[in-house]
Amino acid sequence: MAKFCGKLGFEIMTETSPSVWTPTITEKTYVGDLIQNYRKLENGTGINDDINISNDIRIVADPYAIDHIHDLRYVLWRGGYWKVSSVEVNYPSLTLSIGGVYNGPRPSPAA
Repeated sequence: MAKFCGKLGFEIMTETSPSVWTPTITEKTYVGDLIQNYRKLENGTGINDDINISNDIRIVADPYAIDHIHDLRYVLWRGGYWKVSSVEVNYPSLTLSIGGVYNGPRPSPAA
């Protein structure tokens, strides 16, 4: 079983001004195991095929991850941002199923 060390992206809605909520991304680093490693190409609507992976990653969860499961959006793994499609809770670990490419908000680069 391969080891995993990567960042998870949590999308937290913050009130930037009265009645205006914007998504804020928080990244945290986690370690665990890569349980399944599977990649496939699917015919897309564009010129290029879509890349999808069907990987399962088991991480050792901390209280933040447990409390923010519903905010988990992506896994930064091997240089790519991948959508979290489902989360299985096996306390004290979480099993994340990741799929297609994540194209949502990301944290702004450090200045």
